[in-house]
Amino acid sequence: MSNNLWPVPVVDRDSELYWKGCQQGKLLIQRCQKCSKYIFYPRVICPFCMSDQICWIESSGRGEVYSYTIVHRPRNKVFAAHVPYVVALITLEEGVRMMSNLINVDPDEVRCGMPVEVVFEKVNEEVTLPKFQPRRGE
Repeated sequence: MSNNLWPVPVVDRDSELYWKGCQQGKLLIQRCQKCSKYIFYPRVICPFCMSDQICWIESSGRGEVYSYTIVHRPRNKVFAAHVPYVVALITLEEGVRMMSNLINVDPDEVRCGMPVEVVFEKVNEEVTLPKFQPRRGE
């Protein structure tokens, strides 16, 4: 699926450690050291208590499908060869939600509440994307 035309996220100062974790096969999220809440997407200030005392932790990588859509008509021609594909909102065990692709599953079998686990797809030397697949053994 990877090629040099594939759109990739911009790695910035706030998300640099997140993307480095992905390259190492680790799904990193943040946790506020003041209010103990988990945070995703990467930020410098806790959205709950406004503290700047934020640390990085490794997520379990497990969660469930909260919502999803099946794309049949991509807006970008780069994605045309990959339809249909699933874009899902995943609730991680830690409680945060993240949007990603759901792979290794027939799109017609996807359901809200489906248990999933993270897998990583290397796009290029700088970017590895976290994606999700149905949890093995469930």
